[in-house]
Amino acid sequence: MVKAMYRIIITCISAIAIVSNIVAQSLSMTETRIFNSNFKTLQVHPANNEFAPPVIELNSDERLIISFDELKSDRTYLRYRIVHCNADWQPSQLIESEYIDGFNEGIIDDYAFSSATLTNYVNYRIVLPNNDIIFTTSGNYLVQIYPEDDPDDTLLQVRFYVVEPLMNIYGKVSAITDIDARRNHQQLEIMVENTDESIRNWTNDIQLRLTQNSRYDTEKVLSYPNLTEHNRAIYQHDRRLIFPAGNEFRRFEVVSTTYPGLNVSNIEYIHPYYHIDIMDDEPRSDKPYIYDQTQYGHYKVRQSGVNDSDSEADYIITHFSLYMPQQTSGNIYIDGDFTQHNYSPINRMRYNSESGKYEISLMLKMGSYNYQYLFVPDGLKVGQTSKIEGNHYATVNEYFARVYYRPIGSRYDRLVGYTVLYSN
Repeated sequence: MVKAMYRIIITCISAIAIVSNIVAQSLSMTETRIFNSNFKTLQVHPANNEFAPPVIELNSDERLIISFDELKSDRTYLRYRIVHCNADWQPSQLIESEYIDGFNEGIIDDYAFSSATLTNYVNYRIVLPNNDIIFTTSGNYLVQIYPEDDPDDTLLQVRFYVVEPLMNIYGKVSAITDIDARRNHQQLEIMVENTDESIRNWTNDIQLRLTQNSRYDTEKVLSYPNLTEHNRAIYQHDRRLIFPAGNEFRRFEVVSTTYPGLNVSNIEYIHPYYHIDIMDDEPRSDKPYIYDQTQYGHYKVRQSGVNDSDSEADYIITHFSLYMPQQTSGNIYIDGDFTQHNYSPINRMRYNSESGKYEISLMLKMGSYNYQYLFVPDGLKVGQTSKIEGNHYATVNEYFARVYYRPIGSRYDRLVGYTVLYSN
């Protein structure tokens, strides 16, 4: 009875959150983010690989897929606009006609109503570029989605990249770093090769940026190389390229409501939703490293026995718990692509002194998920793996390296190369 009442309370809290607008928006806030909690399951990826970084090549046949759900029975008339950004994700000085061929106001008319689900929702889909919007300039891009009758109300937004491949990037990840060897860190070595002879004095005009597992809070920015030779810029033995190694992501899977999936301890229906309990987690910082093949924080929507999981997979209230006998200073967040790697009240865990656990309940679409727990000290905005997950040199991490080119007098940063590297 007590457990059922707890479920009902959590369900009510989730319902309240659904109808609340949780964050104020502005153009200066350019993270991938959901501003209105009626919207869920925001994803962006190339059409041919749902786990690849959201990059397409300029003037190519490549397409980018953006999808999301709105928890609602009827369609909302939505539009989207494109914002060109510099390497630091602030809007560039370009006007729309300088980076888009077409009209920078797209109508979202590709949608599907949910079918045979307890939770009613509408699944929306945007394909870029398309007949109305063609990119003419490389760089960082932001898609902002808003109601047709209120362009100032940004409901959600997502980042992606358009690259013109003028430079090659080569690299490796080593557990032998300039601060420790096979312990807690990983260090990258990068070589950038200029393949376009028309670009001169290029080593003074490039910027290298690297992210680990899609997290921008730990992004590394290098404005100059350590060494140059002919058409190559080399970054090696550079402490700016050292990352905490972290740990393999935790995983769970729920693809059916008739049986618990991977790392799910219980599943039950309490009107009006199904609820699942993820098996109790514990800190791993003092435990030996164990390899587990994960997807570096990504997730996949999937329900068994249906034809189209995008519109037929149901939503489930998912309960996470992290056992810690004492409450810590600072905050603990649950992190993964499904939280957009942000630190907000939505994914901040609450401490339950009676159970001795940090707890959180999220409404998630059925599928396979990667997640981890990050500690953020008071007054800081960078998540730490050391306190809960631990840092192990053998961890397999995904590194996304980008090179930007901005010669003197230019008004924007061109994205001229990228690569994805994996440790170990």
